[in-house]
Amino acid sequence: MPIGINPLVDYAFKMLFGNELHKPVTIHFLNSVLVGQTPIVSISFPNPIRGKQTADGKLFILDVLAVDQLGRQINIEVQISLPSGMAKRMVFYAADTYVRPLPEGQNYNALQPSINICVLAGSLFRHPAKLHLDFRLREKSLPLTLTDDLQIHFLQLSHLEITADTLDNATPVERWCWFLCHADELTTDQVAQLLPDQEFAEAAGVLEM
Repeated sequence: MPIGINPLVDYAFKMLFGNELHKPVTIHFLNSVLVGQTPIVSISFPNPIRGKQTADGKLFILDVLAVDQLGRQINIEVQISLPSGMAKRMVFYAADTYVRPLPEGQNYNALQPSINICVLAGSLFRHPAKLHLDFRLREKSLPLTLTDDLQIHFLQLSHLEITADTLDNATPVERWCWFLCHADELTTDQVAQLLPDQEFAEAAGVLEM
């Protein structure tokens, strides 16, 4: 019987990537997105509820907030529909996640990177038709990076071109995006066959609960 649960539904997404009992799933997903950066080996899940920082004074709650072994603050969220002001919203989250942990009077060198990953069922940018967009603070005309401390990653699932027949040649992030798009149609046995990494089988088990 197919799993039948869409991993992009808010509750399922949080159970998948913000689950204390299944941290290997989150770590595997994050390392697939952050290829080329220091690998994540351990994470904790601090309180995702943020203070009254919005213009109307309301609380806002991050979908999943994780902190890795280096102290990097990682916000993971999902959007099935594209809300107004999506780009500004992600910049706001990135800035808040960056400055909030710094104790008053602490040196700025104590600031830890803020990494923000947004999984979009659709796309924020139609062109270029790219699955993974990685935004940093860089000089406009030179290959010069000011800092990698602020990162905003968009995974635009509508631009995924991988199929079940081409999974063997897919990148790690493409495999995760394929899983997020198709897990509800598959049985756990099919997941294990198509995506042999143990973390995918564990993720399928989480969705079945």
